[in-house]
Amino acid sequence: MNILVTGAAGFIGFHLSKRLLAQNYHVIGIDNLNEYYDVLLKKERLKLLDEHPNFEFYKIDLAEEESLKTLFQNHSIEIVINLAAQAGVRYSLTNPHSYIHSNLLGYTNILEACRHYHVKHLIYASSSSVYGANSNIPFSTSDSVDHPVSLYAATKKANELMAHTYSHLYNIPTTGLRFFTVYGPWGRPDMAYYTFTKDIFEGNTIKVFNNGDMRRDFTFIDDIVEGIIQLLDHPPEYNHDWDKKNPDPSSSYAPYKIYNIGNNNPVKLMDFIQILEKHIGKTAKVEFLPMQPGDVKETYADISDLHQDIGFYPRTSIEAGLGQFVNWFKQYYQKEK
Repeated sequence: MNILVTGAAGFIGFHLSKRLLAQNYHVIGIDNLNEYYDVLLKKERLKLLDEHPNFEFYKIDLAEEESLKTLFQNHSIEIVINLAAQAGVRYSLTNPHSYIHSNLLGYTNILEACRHYHVKHLIYASSSSVYGANSNIPFSTSDSVDHPVSLYAATKKANELMAHTYSHLYNIPTTGLRFFTVYGPWGRPDMAYYTFTKDIFEGNTIKVFNNGDMRRDFTFIDDIVEGIIQLLDHPPEYNHDWDKKNPDPSSSYAPYKIYNIGNNNPVKLMDFIQILEKHIGKTAKVEFLPMQPGDVKETYADISDLHQDIGFYPRTSIEAGLGQFVNWFKQYYQKEK
């Protein structure tokens, strides 16, 4: 089976591609290798993927419509896993146009390719950020998400709406995954756990927002990948019980489904930092700051529907996951205590 993974040089795309290759899928990876964070890290991920004979890589920006068309014309692609996007809440405050370019224009081109080349299942990355001003805890896919607090979140909500339109109009099965703070080896250097680790090793002060009064549903990368793998051959079907007078936002009369995919166990930010300190063997220097624009105090994933449909449940504790990350970080950067 040919599977297209967009954003294959990214954190989740790399780990997912590696797992798919280990299971003998043929993986076609694309990425634009942009400079949002260290391109060398992306290239080194790709180098590991290129060791597999069933991996093909093409440097393509999703906004390049003709390049994407050519790719689909030359390959019989059955499943698309769209992980390519401009990520980051804070970056969207200063670089809004990059989110329109990647997350809206590029995503439209993916939907059009799925339509014209008869893709059997589109799985795409959404985000826990879509919950925005919602204060119902835990976050449920049955909740309304109509009040985003960042442009990044707004583009991810738009992706879900666009997917539904294509599921309705063209009968394309689409599955949206709202990721909750994914972390682990080969992670994204712009993420707090990564910058905290770097700064603690180097003796720099870490910036802790909202005076540390935050909780995050940190989800280890292996658990995320396992969930995606289990969903490959579970494309959504028509929900015949869907009620137009009382609509469930997570499903539809069309072949459309939205899931949360998280650890279902939020961790206090200061507890998270203490676990990092233990694994690193150093005490963090902390500067407490007020809440950043676009940020939220707490995330917490209700994953009951994902558990019910495919038996998904995360298996990696924050202690074990951060231990694996710190060990990788020390090896990759040749850090010593």
